Amino acid sequence: MALTGRTALAAALATLIVGLLLPSWTGILAVELPLLIAIVADLFLAAPVSQLQFTRSGDTSVRLGEQALVSLVVTNPSTRALHADLRDAWPPSSWPHDLSGRASRHTLRVPPGERRRVTTRLEPTRRGDREAVRVTVRSHGPLGLAARQGHHEVPWTVRVLPAFPSRRLLPGKLARLRELDGRTSILTSGDGTEFDSLREYAPGDDTRSIDWRATARRGDVAVRTWRPERDRRILLVLDTGRTSAGRVGDVPRLDVAMDAALLLAASAVRAGDRVDLLAHDRVTRTSVTGRSGPGTLPALVAAMAPLEPVLTESDLRALAARALRTTPSGSLLVLLTGLDRAPVDEGLLPVLPLLTRRHAVLVASVSDPRIREMARGRGTLDAVYGAAAAAQALGERQETAERLRRHGVTVVDEPPARIASALTDVYLSLKAAGRL
Repeated sequence: MALTGRTALAAALATLIVGLLLPSWTGILAVELPLLIAIVADLFLAAPVSQLQFTRSGDTSVRLGEQALVSLVVTNPSTRALHADLRDAWPPSSWPHDLSGRASRHTLRVPPGERRRVTTRLEPTRRGDREAVRVTVRSHGPLGLAARQGHHEVPWTVRVLPAFPSRRLLPGKLARLRELDGRTSILTSGDGTEFDSLREYAPGDDTRSIDWRATARRGDVAVRTWRPERDRRILLVLDTGRTSAGRVGDVPRLDVAMDAALLLAASAVRAGDRVDLLAHDRVTRTSVTGRSGPGTLPALVAAMAPLEPVLTESDLRALAARALRTTPSGSLLVLLTGLDRAPVDEGLLPVLPLLTRRHAVLVASVSDPRIREMARGRGTLDAVYGAAAAAQALGERQETAERLRRHGVTVVDEPPARIASALTDVYLSLKAAGRL
């Protein structure tokens, strides 16, 4: 049961009447008793909340930063009209902070035996699964003095997928891929390692690419053309340990790494390669294997959506062992992790010789542009100390990257705005050079 503001106003007026005109117990009974009867009658005439029936429909997934619509059909099987305030409660991260108080509240009227639909507009601010909490209904009586209140559990889950802002770069990457693959330009004998077709010899062609059998058959000199190999295996490894929880600007490092991984995966799938995913810290959080073709990218996005950083140091040795067990030789291993000195020295460097012997290894890390800004700081004592600390951090990062390169690892260390494009460009360059 709930009392409304109208009841409080009526009680205040009754108090004035008693105090000014009838200052006695008789006056109190004469004024307050009718109000009490009106409240009880209003409560009795309100539609019962417990009999209401609810069904849901709407979106089950949405990309981070976009809106999802979830509808709630309210059926009133009673013989009384429903005049109600309804709150469709979801976790706070289902809306921006300034909208969370209003977006979940609705006012509705449902005549006896009829149904009405209300729609809640979600705009999640975090990845993962958002589950409806409960539906709270306050059913008002016809006088507006009192209301029945209760709640119902009406389950529904909306999965919030990674934002993938770098998908705007995908057309440019695919255009470069088509050039490498020979779809928009004439294939030459030096591109790629997989045989594509024969063409007539032209001055300047490498004589080693002449196909002498085809030349004898055709009567003119024929050369082989090549393209980047297809159906190669790429393993994307997301480090979900402590360093992935750090924020670069307003975005966690893990989300930036996911965006870069998705752009690379989308390009690789178009190139005919097979893409697997492994998310690991001290244990494996998720994995996607055995997918190929158009279904690969949706599977990766769905697997990434519920991932959250774990505030423990990652076991890079276990991660490398898992990658060696699950990935065939000659694959491209893309490790999206940090370049902190201690974890790399203790966990990654000892297993690098085995990894680089069997795979092409690429380490991608998200750098913080604020550190470079701090390194240029001058003018005040605090700025000078900050610049010294930033310069030391940058030096350690560059030294770690150089040690990895000496072991045959390709390193991509870029800020959030450039990491996705740079990582995919390296993949395309490896493809063009015939290293994949």
